[in-house]
Amino acid sequence: MADVSHRGDITAHPDVSEMRDRYARILGGRDVVLVDAPVFLIGLYCAASPWILHFGASQPALVGHNLIMGVAIGLLALGFTVNPARMYGLSWAMCAIGVWMIISPWVVGRGPDAGVILNNVLIGALTVLLGLVCAGAATKTGRGTTTGQATTAEPYSRTEARPEV
Repeated sequence: MADVSHRGDITAHPDVSEMRDRYARILGGRDVVLVDAPVFLIGLYCAASPWILHFGASQPALVGHNLIMGVAIGLLALGFTVNPARMYGLSWAMCAIGVWMIISPWVVGRGPDAGVILNNVLIGALTVLLGLVCAGAATKTGRGTTTGQATTAEPYSRTEARPEV
């Protein structure tokens, strides 16, 4: 059996400088790391809000709607945390979800009361705000654009030959 407990020093690796640059480019610019948790919490609250505010009986259509939208917001937050370089392009989708949450009581619900309207407007406004923060950070650092991702997708420079496999 091979001894896998001994690991060599990576500083002798021929591509160490390129690997460090790529790592710094992908994860070094995590400007909005503190936004991931609030986005997840907004999604969690959105999914649970029909039971927290007890509007399940008066607005049954909004129960399923808020549950699905909350799960979608939570999944976006998990994606931002797990793979930020690829997911911050979807921060505009989070803004669209926020706008939909603002208008959904009148579109999905039937005669919503002030509590339901206020709940969804606050969830939507916070979602739009955090989506804009994520979109601004992605635009500022070049993530979420095709030019910013082209360098991370190709591990070899154009002049360097690929190794034989």
